[in-house]
Amino acid sequence: MPGFPVFVSSLRGLAVLGGLVALVGCSSFPALQTSLQTSDSFLGVVTPYRMEIVQGNVVTKEAAALAKPGMSRQQVREALGSPMLADAFHADRWDYVFTIRRQGTPEQRRTVVAWFKDDKLDRLEAAELPSEREFVASIFRQGNTSPPPVLELTPEQAQALPRPPKVEAVAAPATGAVRTYPPLEPL
Repeated sequence: MPGFPVFVSSLRGLAVLGGLVALVGCSSFPALQTSLQTSDSFLGVVTPYRMEIVQGNVVTKEAAALAKPGMSRQQVREALGSPMLADAFHADRWDYVFTIRRQGTPEQRRTVVAWFKDDKLDRLEAAELPSEREFVASIFRQGNTSPPPVLELTPEQAQALPRPPKVEAVAAPATGAVRTYPPLEPL
């Protein structure tokens, strides 16, 4: 078989050439390139399911207003909840961290730090906290707001439907005698 090695080497060359053409083709589509780099979807068509992850304490304006300087640690815990992080090396600091990651919405992260002095609340440090209504609005996903489909027909729509054709009843074919079996236990 003198032509066999030439055939194999030309087949390898074609495979390498085809692979290179495919790679160059993928990089020549800018939409495909940005889709692969920035999105969770594959080619903009298939999006994997991402589980919703909620962690930490939600501290709103109303809850932060309940925590006043001079309160004991127990009172602060009742107002804001248990801290997410109470560091043994920084006993005068409690961290309340809230994060939520859900598909289709940007990740949210809020941090509130409670500082204590002599086991009394000294101050709260936090960025702008949302009110309860603002928080609910920020985590509510705006879905399809189209009206729900109508599941019932009005009497006029029911009258407008075509009548089904009448089918004459067909006599059932004759069947053989019904079998009877002896009882399993003696009477």
